[in-house]
Amino acid sequence: MSTIRFTRDHEWVRVENGATGTVGITDFAQKQLGELVYVELPEVGADVEQGTEAGVIESVKAAGDLKSPVTGSVTEVNESLPDNPGKVNEDPLGEGWFFKLTLAVNSGLDSLMDQKAYEEYVKDLE
Repeated sequence: MSTIRFTRDHEWVRVENGATGTVGITDFAQKQLGELVYVELPEVGADVEQGTEAGVIESVKAAGDLKSPVTGSVTEVNESLPDNPGKVNEDPLGEGWFFKLTLAVNSGLDSLMDQKAYEEYVKDLE
């Protein structure tokens, strides 16, 4: 069973079996950024903290930090993104994922929004 949670900064984490998370940015975020042209991913084995920089994303409109929505240790990165950052625009909740991690005991997952709450949050921004 998987659970997806969202941050106010428009990152998402899909948690499988309560222990492994896949991280990306939302459809709202990719639309706001426009066409992505550069992605810098964290190193496998790196420890990331909730709300802190885990990578860099640049688009035709802006550049910014990719923040980790939860605390954990990076186990895998999407190797195809540096050569094809447009995958994020095409499929932000699927093939456009950034990295996977093992969640820390106090990962911060409980502080994130569920899908319904995130959709309500985004409505106020549009």
